[in-house]
Amino acid sequence: MIPVQLQPEPADFNAEVRQKGRDWLATKGIALTAAPPKASDLPNYWTHSNKQLWDAYSGICSYLAIFFEWTTGAASTDHFVAKSQNAGEAYEWSNYRLSALGPNRNKNKFDDVLDPVGLAPVTFVINFASGEILPNPALSAADHIAAQATIDRLKLDSEEHRRMRASHFGDYLANDCSLDFLARKSPFVHAEIVRQGLV
Repeated sequence: MIPVQLQPEPADFNAEVRQKGRDWLATKGIALTAAPPKASDLPNYWTHSNKQLWDAYSGICSYLAIFFEWTTGAASTDHFVAKSQNAGEAYEWSNYRLSALGPNRNKNKFDDVLDPVGLAPVTFVINFASGEILPNPALSAADHIAAQATIDRLKLDSEEHRRMRASHFGDYLANDCSLDFLARKSPFVHAEIVRQGLV
C-alpha cells in the first residue's frame, strides 16, 4: 500500500449519487451520521460512479497498489467508513476507495485498516527476496501496530501477494518491463525499487 491522492468527484456525482442517497435517507428518517438499521437496505446509488472511480484512480487498487483491468469485473467500490457505521458516508465520493474484490471483502465493515488517502509515505516496505510486505521498521510502535493490523486484515502478505510482488520485481530485473511500466501498473513495487536504490 502506498499513499493515494483523493481525486475530484465526477461532475454528475452530486445529482446521481449524493442527493439521491440523501433523499432516500430522509424519507426513511435516517440521519446522515447515523448507522442505518440495515446496511444492505441502502440503495446502491454509488454503482453509478463505479467506472468513474476506476477511471479517476487509473485502475490502481488503493490497497494492493496494482493495476487491474475494468473488463475483468474485479473492480469494486470500498466505502472506507463502512455503510453499516455511517449512512451518509455511503453516498460521499471522498469515502470511496477503488479496490479489487479481495481486499474489499477482507476489509468488510472493520475499521482497523489504515486509509490509503492520507497515508504517510513509506509506511509499508517490500522484501524483494520474498515479496513480503512489512511495516517500515522506522515507524513508531503505535504506527507499526496499525500497519501490521492493516496487512493482517487485508491479507496483503499472503503467498499469492508475495509471489505477485516478487514476480513484478523479477520482470524488471529481467528487462521484461521498464520502470515507467511499473509506475503505471505496479506502483508499490516501483516506489520500493526507487527507494531501495535498485534502479
